[in-house]
Amino acid sequence: MQIGIVGKTNTGKTTFFSAASLVDAEIGNRPFVTIKPNQGTGYVTAKCVHPEFGKQCMPQNSKCENGIRLIPATLLDVAGLIEGAWQGKGLGNQFMNDLMQAAALIHVLDCSGTTDAEGNPTKGHDPANDVRFLEKEIDYWVRGILEKNWAKISKGATASSKPWEPIADQLSGLGMGEAQVKDVFESEHFGPKPSDWNEEEVLRFAAEIRQRSKPMLIACNKMDLPQAKENFEKLKKEFPEKIFVPCCAEAELTLRKAARAGLIDYVPGAKEFSAKGDMNEKQRHALDFIQTQVLDAWGSTGVQQAINKTAFELLKLIVVYPVEDANKLTDSKENVLPDARLLKQGATAMDLAASVHSSFAERFVAAIDCRSKQKLGKEHALKMNDVVKIQLSH
Repeated sequence: MQIGIVGKTNTGKTTFFSAASLVDAEIGNRPFVTIKPNQGTGYVTAKCVHPEFGKQCMPQNSKCENGIRLIPATLLDVAGLIEGAWQGKGLGNQFMNDLMQAAALIHVLDCSGTTDAEGNPTKGHDPANDVRFLEKEIDYWVRGILEKNWAKISKGATASSKPWEPIADQLSGLGMGEAQVKDVFESEHFGPKPSDWNEEEVLRFAAEIRQRSKPMLIACNKMDLPQAKENFEKLKKEFPEKIFVPCCAEAELTLRKAARAGLIDYVPGAKEFSAKGDMNEKQRHALDFIQTQVLDAWGSTGVQQAINKTAFELLKLIVVYPVEDANKLTDSKENVLPDARLLKQGATAMDLAASVHSSFAERFVAAIDCRSKQKLGKEHALKMNDVVKIQLSH
């Protein structure tokens, strides 16, 4: 799974990325510090099921720390946007191309209002404008891709019994699936003949496709600064349909680096840390500030919460554990609960088999719920934290 870290320039995107992945990316208080995309691994975290079974897990595709399963996700920190990016201004074309295969986006927003529309330091900027701006840029970009061959596409769609197919073909390179395009086309928001659509209808179509194929969570960054709390409450009222997470990426990065240096014990997403190494006065003061102004105030730095909410609330994923031995909960090499897999809510036992290996779907016979030992058919819908044995034909 790939998650794009997006936003206008100088909002803390790269700090968020570095805090989540511990990749040492260049961070600076000026526009366009990020030119080439930074790629790293972050983690979706969930309580591991091993304590329930009285066993110690032996993760292979993930990690388990203090009973928390860490499931890897690729994070991509792309170039910051400026207005007119869809027309190629700034690094707009590169930004858009880098996001093609992202399953979801985390919009890192300067909630303190101290970054203007061009990414320069200021005071009193309304972050609500940035919410609208970023969505608009992506919508116009998608529309631009449709309009490159719109006369031919719309004519073919109007004449076809499956009018969504020519449109889906045009958008396939953006990671936008045919099923998503079909759902939007059949949503009754658009006329049945694409050849009759005007520019506004094509833009609305692009916006709906973007919402479905690139859902976006908003990480309200710089929550330790003045005005951020007031702006955060205003944003929630103005955009009640969106997911906002209060965030302080700089605090998370400081905590992660302090933990790596052995100065503190800290689990990403936790509401506190414990000192364990010798610190100088400056280090102690910085960590005390983070505890009182960030962790005590907001319950966490918000970075891990943003990733988890992207997975579980925005993308509506569940964690499922496939095994080969229903009693021992092991794979063929005796690894206990070796894999934790992220699947869409409603995913079936057959979907789980296919996620393990493409050939498993063809050889699927049945599945076994390792808790109840009941046999499950291929259409059985799985639940969060199911542990499942897949039975295959030889």
